[in-house]
Amino acid sequence: MPAHRGKFVAYYRVSTVRQGRSGLGLEAQQQTVLDFLNGGRWQLVAEHTEVESGAANERPQLARALAACRIHRATLVVAKLDRLSRDAAFLLNLKASGVRFVIAEMPEANELTVDLLAVLAQHERRLISERTKAALAAAKRRGVRLGNPDHLDRKARRKGTAASALIRSAAAQQRAVDLAPIVQDLRDEGAVSLHDLARGLNERGIPAPRGGAWTAAQVKRLLARLDAAEARRPR
Repeated sequence: MPAHRGKFVAYYRVSTVRQGRSGLGLEAQQQTVLDFLNGGRWQLVAEHTEVESGAANERPQLARALAACRIHRATLVVAKLDRLSRDAAFLLNLKASGVRFVIAEMPEANELTVDLLAVLAQHERRLISERTKAALAAAKRRGVRLGNPDHLDRKARRKGTAASALIRSAAAQQRAVDLAPIVQDLRDEGAVSLHDLARGLNERGIPAPRGGAWTAAQVKRLLARLDAAEARRPR
């Protein structure tokens, strides 16, 4: 098994007390994760345990684990695939969250399950694209003017740039929301100034938006995002 590097957040789930006695309990999952991470230079920055049925997709501890992954730029690690979910749609939504995850007992599970479905979706998109191109070619043969291709390419590039900016903005906003409870904890502990908050975030080992240490200016932007998110909340 290759040596693992980087930061990890562990997520454990137990459904019932009986399940714990069957060998799929908390201690067994913890040992499986540690065996998986054994070797290399890795850091387990957080562990979250859920007592919930696998059929339930509303899981507060999993939400906290994902938030910790985004905050620390860490990888979510679980002992078994069914500790996350047996539902394909749930797993696809998890992948869409932007958090990388690995399965300790089956590291290739990403490619064999979630990515397989993504490949099928990509195949369907390719078929749609081919049908669209065929329809445009048929229209052109009928004499329909389709516009300036160069203009269309420029327009597509502008849309792509705008979409990329929106994705980056959404990711930054999500990370700000993830950090909100930590900012509140620091304030409860006496942090008042921007420098106090920056120091507190650095002491907790939380990387700044672009890596490295937090500065007062970065904290100011973080608070502005949190204020904007609060203003958008329905009253």
